Amino acid sequence: MTSILSSATQTAHSLVTTLLATAQVKPGSVIPAQNVKEDAGDQAQPLALKGRNVIVGVPGAFTDTCSKHVPGYIKHYEEFKQRGVNEVYVVTVNDVFVTKAWKKSLASQGTRMLSVHFIADDTGTLTGSIGLLFDASKLLGGPRSKRYIIVTNDDKVETISVEEDPSKITTTAAENVLALL
Repeated sequence: MTSILSSATQTAHSLVTTLLATAQVKPGSVIPAQNVKEDAGDQAQPLALKGRNVIVGVPGAFTDTCSKHVPGYIKHYEEFKQRGVNEVYVVTVNDVFVTKAWKKSLASQGTRMLSVHFIADDTGTLTGSIGLLFDASKLLGGPRSKRYIIVTNDDKVETISVEEDPSKITTTAAENVLALL
């Protein structure tokens, strides 16, 4: 019975990932208004993209690679602002409590931490609607975000870069994104 339930759960995770992952956004696409959470588990609201923004998608809070990836955006936050970036959003398919704890764990990076928004896409709805969800069940227990960056002008995609291997940080490194701006 346990193996039947386990198999059904794995199939359900794969099916959800497939259903949520629509066509990947590209330059000129619009980021759909989907509810996400930043402050509390019961306070969902659409991601408000005004002006030029950088959205950093990461597979999982507290994972080694993600915890090495995000500090670059914190460190270079002022440079992003100087290049016309209104907001930096780190989006993860984790619940808001895990996402907030991860942000707090990275707070030793300095006060700029307050300026970088950590967004919980707990149901994967935003990430799936832009086609950047993948099945990470074997390692992370369910569907997760691909590692990506999107530069937007309001809700329109200007630039997108998706890592082929989510365990690597190449084109999505903060320094490389700054070079694009």
